[in-house]
Amino acid sequence: MTDCIFCTFPREGRDRDRGILIQGRLAFVILNVYPYNSGHLMVVPHRHVADPGDLTDDEQLEMQRLVQASMRALREVYRPEGFNIGMNIGRAAGAGIADHLHTHIVPRWVGDTNFMPVLGETKVLPEELTATYDRLAAALRATPPAGPES
Repeated sequence: MTDCIFCTFPREGRDRDRGILIQGRLAFVILNVYPYNSGHLMVVPHRHVADPGDLTDDEQLEMQRLVQASMRALREVYRPEGFNIGMNIGRAAGAGIADHLHTHIVPRWVGDTNFMPVLGETKVLPEELTATYDRLAAALRATPPAGPES
Protein backbone atom coordinates (compact mmCIF):
# COMPACT_ATOMS: atom_id res chain seq x y z
CA MET A 1 0.00 0.00 0.00
CA THR A 2 1.80 3.11 -1.18
CA ASP A 3 -0.20 5.77 0.71
CA CYS A 4 -0.17 4.02 4.10
CA ILE A 5 2.29 5.63 6.53
CA PHE A 6 2.63 2.36 8.43
CA CYS A 7 3.82 0.73 5.21
CA THR A 8 6.08 3.51 3.92
CA PHE A 9 7.71 4.90 7.10
CA PRO A 10 9.62 1.72 8.07
CA ARG A 11 11.17 1.48 4.59
CA GLU A 12 12.40 5.07 4.39
CA GLY A 13 15.48 4.67 6.59
CA ARG A 14 14.42 7.72 8.61
CA ASP A 15 13.35 5.97 11.80
CA ARG A 16 14.15 8.85 14.18
CA ASP A 17 12.40 11.41 11.95
CA ARG A 18 9.36 9.15 11.72
CA GLY A 19 9.31 8.23 15.42
CA ILE A 20 10.08 4.54 14.86
CA LEU A 21 11.74 3.35 18.04
CA ILE A 22 12.54 -0.22 17.09
CA GLN A 23 11.97 -2.44 14.07
CA GLY A 24 11.59 -6.17 14.29
CA ARG A 25 11.40 -8.60 11.42
CA LEU A 26 7.57 -8.57 11.34
CA ALA A 27 6.53 -5.50 13.35
CA PHE A 28 7.78 -2.19 14.74
CA VAL A 29 7.17 0.32 17.55
CA ILE A 30 6.36 3.94 16.68
CA LEU A 31 5.46 7.03 18.69
CA ASN A 32 1.92 8.30 18.30
CA VAL A 33 2.25 11.84 16.92
CA TYR A 34 -1.09 12.74 18.55
CA PRO A 35 -0.43 11.14 21.94
CA TYR A 36 -3.00 10.82 24.68
CA ASN A 37 -0.15 10.92 27.22
CA SER A 38 3.63 11.22 27.03
CA GLY A 39 5.00 7.88 25.90
CA HIS A 40 1.92 6.86 23.86
CA LEU A 41 3.28 4.17 21.52
CA MET A 42 1.90 1.91 18.83
CA VAL A 43 3.03 -1.57 17.80
CA VAL A 44 2.41 -2.13 14.10
CA PRO A 45 2.89 -5.15 11.84
CA HIS A 46 5.01 -4.49 8.76
CA ARG A 47 2.43 -6.28 6.62
CA HIS A 48 -0.62 -4.24 5.62
CA VAL A 49 -3.36 -6.02 7.60
CA ALA A 50 -6.63 -4.54 8.89
CA ASP A 51 -7.97 -7.38 11.04
CA PRO A 52 -6.18 -9.18 13.90
CA GLY A 53 -7.60 -12.46 12.59
CA ASP A 54 -5.45 -12.05 9.49
CA LEU A 55 -2.16 -11.91 11.43
CA THR A 56 0.09 -14.94 11.29
CA ASP A 57 1.10 -16.61 14.55
CA ASP A 58 4.62 -15.22 14.11
CA GLU A 59 3.28 -11.67 13.60
CA GLN A 60 1.11 -11.96 16.70
CA LEU A 61 4.03 -13.25 18.75
CA GLU A 62 6.40 -10.51 17.62
CA MET A 63 3.79 -7.82 18.24
CA GLN A 64 3.19 -9.14 21.76
CA ARG A 65 6.92 -9.21 22.45
CA LEU A 66 7.19 -5.61 21.26
CA VAL A 67 4.27 -4.66 23.54
CA GLN A 68 6.11 -6.24 26.48
CA ALA A 69 9.41 -4.55 25.62
CA SER A 70 7.60 -1.22 25.21
CA MET A 71 5.96 -1.60 28.62
CA ARG A 72 9.35 -2.32 30.21
CA ALA A 73 10.85 0.78 28.58
CA LEU A 74 7.87 2.94 29.57
CA ARG A 75 8.07 1.70 33.16
CA GLU A 76 11.77 2.53 33.29
CA VAL A 77 11.46 5.99 31.73
CA TYR A 78 8.05 7.27 32.91
CA ARG A 79 7.08 5.13 35.91
CA PRO A 80 3.39 4.88 34.93
CA GLU A 81 0.86 3.52 37.42
CA GLY A 82 -1.01 1.60 34.72
CA PHE A 83 -1.51 1.12 30.99
CA ASN A 84 -4.26 1.12 28.41
CA ILE A 85 -3.39 -1.37 25.67
CA GLY A 86 -5.69 -2.05 22.78
CA MET A 87 -6.75 -1.82 19.16
CA ASN A 88 -9.45 0.21 17.47
CA ILE A 89 -10.67 -2.05 14.68
CA GLY A 90 -12.39 -0.10 11.90
CA ARG A 91 -13.28 3.55 11.52
CA ALA A 92 -16.51 3.12 13.53
CA ALA A 93 -14.38 2.01 16.50
CA GLY A 94 -12.18 5.10 16.29
CA ALA A 95 -9.28 3.81 14.18
CA GLY A 96 -7.47 6.78 12.65
CA ILE A 97 -5.74 4.47 10.19
CA ALA A 98 -8.37 1.78 9.77
CA ASP A 99 -6.70 -0.24 7.02
CA HIS A 100 -3.48 -1.02 8.91
CA LEU A 101 -3.82 -2.67 12.29
CA HIS A 102 -1.93 -1.24 15.26
CA THR A 103 -1.90 -1.75 19.01
CA HIS A 104 -1.90 1.35 21.23
CA ILE A 105 0.13 1.39 24.45
CA VAL A 106 -0.82 4.35 26.61
CA PRO A 107 0.93 4.85 29.96
CA ARG A 108 -1.45 6.07 32.66
CA TRP A 109 -1.24 7.79 36.02
CA VAL A 110 -3.94 8.40 38.58
CA GLY A 111 -5.51 11.76 37.76
CA ASP A 112 -3.73 12.10 34.40
CA THR A 113 -6.74 13.47 32.55
CA ASN A 114 -7.29 17.19 32.71
CA PHE A 115 -9.78 19.77 31.50
CA MET A 116 -7.83 20.81 28.37
CA PRO A 117 -9.20 18.10 26.00
CA VAL A 118 -12.74 18.96 27.10
CA LEU A 119 -12.59 22.77 27.07
CA GLY A 120 -9.79 23.53 24.64
CA GLU A 121 -10.03 20.51 22.34
CA THR A 122 -6.29 20.11 22.79
CA LYS A 123 -3.86 17.98 24.75
CA VAL A 124 -1.06 19.41 26.87
CA LEU A 125 2.07 17.27 26.99
CA PRO A 126 5.00 18.00 29.29
CA GLU A 127 7.58 16.81 26.76
CA GLU A 128 8.35 17.21 23.06
CA LEU A 129 8.15 14.09 20.90
CA THR A 130 11.88 14.22 20.10
CA ALA A 131 12.70 14.01 23.83
CA THR A 132 10.23 11.15 24.23
CA TYR A 133 11.86 9.39 21.28
CA ASP A 134 15.38 9.74 22.69
CA ARG A 135 14.42 8.51 26.15
CA LEU A 136 12.42 5.50 24.95
CA ALA A 137 14.82 4.50 22.16
CA ALA A 138 17.63 4.27 24.70
CA ALA A 139 15.48 2.19 27.07
CA LEU A 140 14.38 -0.18 24.29
CA ARG A 141 17.99 -0.68 23.17
CA ALA A 142 18.90 -1.53 26.76
CA THR A 143 16.12 -4.16 27.07
CA PRO A 144 15.21 -5.41 23.57
CA PRO A 145 12.27 -7.79 23.08
CA ALA A 146 12.92 -11.46 23.71
CA GLY A 147 13.38 -13.55 20.58
CA PRO A 148 12.12 -17.03 19.76
CA GLU A 149 15.30 -18.56 21.13
CA SER A 150 14.50 -17.48 24.71
